[in-house]
Amino acid sequence: MSIPSKYSAKEVEGKWYDYWMKHNYFHSEVDEREPYTIVIPPPNVTGVLHMGHMLNNTIQDVLIRRARLQGKNACWVPGTDHASIATEAKVVAKLKEQGINKSDLTREEFLKHAFEWKDQYGGIILEQLKKLGASCDWERTKFTMDDDMSEAVIKVFVDLYNKGYIYRGFRMVNWDPEAKTTLSDEEVIYEERQGNLYYLQYSIVDSDEKVTIATTRPETILGDTAICINPNDERYTHLKGKKAIVPLCNREIPIIEDEYVDVEFGTGCLKVTPAHDENDKVLGDKHNLEVIDIFNEDASLNSFGLHYEGKDRFVVRKEISKELEEKGFLLKVEQHTNKVGTSERTKAVIEPRLSDQWFLKMEELVKPAIEAVLGEDREVKLFPRKFENTYRHWMENIRDWNISRQLWWGQQIPAFYYGDGKEDFVVAESIEDALKLAQEKTGNSSLSTSDLTQDPDALDTWFSSWLWPMSVFDGIRNPENEEIKYYYPTNDLVTGPDILFFWVARMVIAGYEYKDQRPFENVYLTGLVRDKQRRKMSKSLGNSPDALKLIEDYSADGVRVGLLLSSAAGNDLLFDETLCNQGKRFGDKIWSAFKLTTLWEVSETIEQPQSSRIALDWYQAKFQKVLAEIEDHYSKYRLSDVIMSIYKLIYDDFCGWLLEIVKPGFQQPIDAKTYKEIIALFEDNLKILHPFMPFITEEVWQSIKERTPEEALIIAKYPETKESKEALIAEFDFASEVVAGIRTIRKEKKISFKETIDLVIVNNEKVSENFDNVIQKLVNIETLSYSSEKVEGALSFRVKSNEYFVPISADSINVEEEVKKITEELNYTEGFLKSVQKKLANERFVNNAPEQVVAGEKKKEADALAKIETLKASLASLQ
Repeated sequence: MSIPSKYSAKEVEGKWYDYWMKHNYFHSEVDEREPYTIVIPPPNVTGVLHMGHMLNNTIQDVLIRRARLQGKNACWVPGTDHASIATEAKVVAKLKEQGINKSDLTREEFLKHAFEWKDQYGGIILEQLKKLGASCDWERTKFTMDDDMSEAVIKVFVDLYNKGYIYRGFRMVNWDPEAKTTLSDEEVIYEERQGNLYYLQYSIVDSDEKVTIATTRPETILGDTAICINPNDERYTHLKGKKAIVPLCNREIPIIEDEYVDVEFGTGCLKVTPAHDENDKVLGDKHNLEVIDIFNEDASLNSFGLHYEGKDRFVVRKEISKELEEKGFLLKVEQHTNKVGTSERTKAVIEPRLSDQWFLKMEELVKPAIEAVLGEDREVKLFPRKFENTYRHWMENIRDWNISRQLWWGQQIPAFYYGDGKEDFVVAESIEDALKLAQEKTGNSSLSTSDLTQDPDALDTWFSSWLWPMSVFDGIRNPENEEIKYYYPTNDLVTGPDILFFWVARMVIAGYEYKDQRPFENVYLTGLVRDKQRRKMSKSLGNSPDALKLIEDYSADGVRVGLLLSSAAGNDLLFDETLCNQGKRFGDKIWSAFKLTTLWEVSETIEQPQSSRIALDWYQAKFQKVLAEIEDHYSKYRLSDVIMSIYKLIYDDFCGWLLEIVKPGFQQPIDAKTYKEIIALFEDNLKILHPFMPFITEEVWQSIKERTPEEALIIAKYPETKESKEALIAEFDFASEVVAGIRTIRKEKKISFKETIDLVIVNNEKVSENFDNVIQKLVNIETLSYSSEKVEGALSFRVKSNEYFVPISADSINVEEEVKKITEELNYTEGFLKSVQKKLANERFVNNAPEQVVAGEKKKEADALAKIETLKASLASLQ
């Protein structure tokens, strides 16, 4: 087989992905093996691949491919979320382009358009994930509005309602005027914004007196139904029981007293608008105030808005403040910074609004979920643990979940109304079941389905995705089916900390409510992908690279490595495109190493050189040491440390040292024993690297020799961990320093590497001679000998207290330069010794530091003392 000189990712990646798909390696069925399950955080059906998705799904793919290599039954379930608000907005916009208004359509007609849109544009992101190499079980792809998934959602709603957890209530909610729907508290993001504080004067009825009120929202005065003062505020005692007149609309409103008012803020007088502020609503209920809603659903003013009817709230704010000033009601304006709630989806400023909505009681439901994460057993583990405090704060201060949305795209709430009263409804999974319940409730057997009207609202998207780990295995509708019993609970969840509340916590709640089990064991919370200036990547900033273009430029393997090289769990990733290039170059290095092995002629007759034998033993030991390290890193979800360890092992130790040591001489063959062992070690390297760089590793693996589909790398057997020979590794490390010292001499003295030299060793360290053959081969030494005395007239260097002499003619040595060099090294070593001895003289350090740390410092001291003695002796011989 002809091996191309250069690796071409464009040709390779599509070939192997198609091969993996053709042979069904990604698909999982229930069997006798240990399952390993991941469910994808379902991206919005509207989504396209961005850097956050790339990071998140690369991590998941690393974990699933590793599990596959370990012989586990790996199942990675992909899918998409219907994303009520975002998708409905896109469909409405598309219809508008066609001259169609949503209001002109029936629900069924709109949903037909929505599903057509979803079929045309939805799921693009899943196709893009294939370019990244994501090895999902595509046969299991789910969508949160698939019929079976929707059935599960409705079943859970009915069950929770029947248990008394779901109720309908008229409450102040967060209203998104752009999406025209209510939002849960978790979907509101509070931002500090610069605004104004407007000081307005209200006249007192039957008096010339005026009272000043400070407000950030002058447009809401049209909904004022009281002015409130603190009963302990002596400034306003005389106003008790009086009335004030609202500017512009001239409505008389009572002056009420309540200790809620902060006498220090503003003027100490509070305007009360119960329809547009949660705290004002509490005051309104307490004092039986009138409720006047001045906004339409799009936050334009309604008929209570006088001549501002139909205008947007922010337009009105400017215009009404101008009118108030012109008519003498506006006393002054001050700059004021306050927190403004915005919609997590549309970014619109939230309007508090009174509305009938459906709520889920959370107080009891959260208790098992709090214990699962924060209890002694830590049944669900968060990585990194710093997020446990965030989780605790949210769960212990949780409020009832507003689960209804004024949308059509989503599961329609299964509540059916049969009368005019607020309580004239039943909740059931179907209209037929609802009819039976309504007949029983009313005692009216003549009721028919035509008398029932289903609630028009849809359920919050998260109310479907909180069931995801169960519903993808049909665990809600068929709780005893073999798949839910085999694949659940899942193993790892990889997601961003920004949806710790929206999704992760709620899945834990649902898992304990419906399976009495955790939904997953480990939650790996990735950081956000930021640019080098630490800015969050976004389209608006123009700092987010095109994910597919990156793959085209640097290969999927290169991008995967580039992302993970700097992505520690829970810490933000400062994305730098040069890291992707580093990943690409790593791939090129591996290909060059493989290409080198194909150029060697293999001989069955020549014996294995001693240098090759010891080098192979060393690399086997080093491989085992690194394998143990990466297993430890995996257990802590430190994937950036895993890839860095593998990178150094292959790039430095395998390519940089081992291949150089075993490489046969020019036009000489390599012995068969060494070649066979090199290929076996190369294959082990490919196995541990495969989860990170699946394409190039499979290409090299399949190019080494002909393989059957059963022998593909993707399902190969992961290397077993064995005991590592630490002494052998230490001996090689010492030898590598000797090689570096000789290379430095050759370079400084311009001694050609083709020219043989002699080496004399004063072995003060009693170092093993195991690697002498390796040293001789790597730096072209003709004779290597040991001596108890220094060699006069030779170039020298030291490794610890060992001295190495390269005899050359006296004319080649510049005594002055040598003295200067040794003096500099002596000064540095003496300074280093002082710093170590200072640390060892510190009783606090010695008593509190781990034993191995103190031992390490003592060894540094001993090594420095030995080196100083040797340096002084060398200096004496030159003077």
